[in-house]
Amino acid sequence: MISFNLMYAAGVTLNIMSLGGIALSIGMLIDNGIVVLENIDSHRKLGKPIFQAAREGTAEVAGAVTASTLTSIAVFLPLVFVQGIAGQLFRDQALTVTFSQIVSLFIGFTMIPMLAVIGQRKTAEAVAQTRLHHAPDTASDNNQITKAETTTEAVVAAKAPSRLRRLFSRIGAAFKPVGVVFRPVGKRLRWLATPLIWLFRFWKKTAVTSIVLSWLLRLFGLIGKGMHLLFKPIVNGFNYGYRKTELGYDQLINLALQRKLIVISVALALFGVSLFMLSRIGVELIPQLAQGEFVANLRAAPGTPLAKTDNILLKAHRIAGAMPEVERSFAVAGSGNRLDASPDKGGENVGELNVVLKKPVSQQTEADVMRRLREELSRLPGVQVQVERRALFTFKTPLEVELFGYNLDELRASSAQLVAQMRAQDRFIDIRSTVEEGYPELQILFDHERAAKLGLSVPDIAQLVVKKLRGDIATRYAFRDRKIDVVVRLDESDRNSVEEVRQLIVNADPKAPIPLSSIAEVKLAIGPSEIHRIGQERVAIVSANLRYGDLGEAATQVQKLIDQLPERSGVEVRLAGQNEEMQVSFRSLQFALLLALFLVYLVMASQFESLLHPFVIMFSVPLALVGAVLALVITGQTISVVVFIGLIMLAGIVVNNAIVLIDRINQLRAEGMIKLAAVREAGRSRLRPIMMTMLTTVLAMVPLALGIGEGAEIRAPMAITVIGGITVSTLLTLVVIPVLYTLLDRSD
Repeated sequence: MISFNLMYAAGVTLNIMSLGGIALSIGMLIDNGIVVLENIDSHRKLGKPIFQAAREGTAEVAGAVTASTLTSIAVFLPLVFVQGIAGQLFRDQALTVTFSQIVSLFIGFTMIPMLAVIGQRKTAEAVAQTRLHHAPDTASDNNQITKAETTTEAVVAAKAPSRLRRLFSRIGAAFKPVGVVFRPVGKRLRWLATPLIWLFRFWKKTAVTSIVLSWLLRLFGLIGKGMHLLFKPIVNGFNYGYRKTELGYDQLINLALQRKLIVISVALALFGVSLFMLSRIGVELIPQLAQGEFVANLRAAPGTPLAKTDNILLKAHRIAGAMPEVERSFAVAGSGNRLDASPDKGGENVGELNVVLKKPVSQQTEADVMRRLREELSRLPGVQVQVERRALFTFKTPLEVELFGYNLDELRASSAQLVAQMRAQDRFIDIRSTVEEGYPELQILFDHERAAKLGLSVPDIAQLVVKKLRGDIATRYAFRDRKIDVVVRLDESDRNSVEEVRQLIVNADPKAPIPLSSIAEVKLAIGPSEIHRIGQERVAIVSANLRYGDLGEAATQVQKLIDQLPERSGVEVRLAGQNEEMQVSFRSLQFALLLALFLVYLVMASQFESLLHPFVIMFSVPLALVGAVLALVITGQTISVVVFIGLIMLAGIVVNNAIVLIDRINQLRAEGMIKLAAVREAGRSRLRPIMMTMLTTVLAMVPLALGIGEGAEIRAPMAITVIGGITVSTLLTLVVIPVLYTLLDRSD
């Protein structure tokens, strides 16, 4: 609840990324509470009073808990400043997790000890009452209890406010130090509590309210007993498994401390194998999202009339409708007209087919439908087909090659050769080039000298020809609520052929008419396409989608094709598209990872007041890489910005277990215990909280890793990375970190 308020203050909305951050935080939120509560319980088992156990148990792990929380914050906070698509996607998630970690630290030091005190005191009172009732000299007390059980409901209910008062008094006692600090503020705001006090006094004097409170207390008691019975098998199973694990760990840590070089060699070998496997995993910008709909762009030959294009789109619409996975489809023929649409973006010869699939839709089903529809539409004669998903982000085409140069003929030749090479590869589909043939057009080449001799102005003649052919709006006709343009131009029979255009009269003298052919050459030709520019330089862009494989492999293959192009003067070639965005994002994420590791080391160095112990703890990060790579290989995931975010998160999460372990070793050695004994004892005493924090984090990630819900393709790789990394890292940390500690810490 507090995190929601902090999100509101920071302007973070509820979206799939911030909600994913909340789901991610659930497992991490209770880590601090687990460590604090487990240590309080350990002190309680030593026979200490509950207040002393709460104070000393919380103080003993305060440093480790603070350091582990700050390391997590140090990892997530730099993600706010990441550039590229990674920064756009994960800013809300990073802020959400940061807020929850701050709140978790506060609750771990306040509410958790307070609740532990209340629970233990109630248990102690119940035990004392039980002993009192079973004493030999308590016959009269037993008679009183029996008599009390037979009283009316109202008398029993009247005791409910007293129970509440005792509960509030215990809460007040637990928060007494906090109350001392905020006492001046409380006195000034006392008038706010006056209505509550009056209301409580009214409830106290009302028998009905007392009965309701009594039944509520009983109801909550029954719920508590039911939950206890429900979870008792789980608790017993966990305790049984933990006891077996504890016995096995004692034997394992003793063996590891006797075979230190073997343990280090195995850890290094696993790290080397993970690096080798990492180089074999594919690379892409972000995983493809199953949107449940896509679009097919169809392009007929230049100059195709709108009616024929409409027939082509009707055939495509019927082909899509015949597929069982398609829920509905609709098509639009034509885009713009001959005079206001560029040949590579619109015109009467282009059309768009929109396809919506039936729910639920998986990424594999969507890709299969797109492949089959592409194959069917490719059989239409003289039609170019491009099937793609709608753009959810500001992404370019997966692969784009930019060819720079001033000479359009050289650009056309280079782009045509590259397109031919890419079409010869089965990996690339939907290949297009912006340097395409334009529409058939009439070209009018004026003879300026002859026009000047006849006293004619070429600009005036050109404007006159345009008005006669295209028409000029003379007025607007009002029909109901519409304004209809009245266009004046030549009759279609006078402008329907090249010869008729040549005979257009271009002067205003009826006695000496001058046809257009006398001052200009009129010919039929194919006009140039639109000229694209990037940075004021002419450019041809060749784009393509992928039939299979990842973006990294495809970019490498395209670069080989670019290297095979013959050198042409003035033509430069550069690989762009999502590959360029991926490189920008990866560079920014690499910097964020290095910054996170540096901040984590600084936090631990300031906490331990040592440079050696944080160095030992940092070895848990490469151990996490082993598990992360193994999880990616098993699940068939590729490396993307989402996986990279998961690796950065691991850098702050996996060190927490090592911090708790090393902190306990240092405490035991400060109490006079020798090094090896302290290592063994710290491992045994910290095994339970380490295993529990690992399990809570992993179990909280499982719903994300299963890929449930919309946008799950973005969250699942990150969760898989974290689950694999933290699982393997925890198991290796419990063995490798103690061995490294004994090797690197040479003090007695």
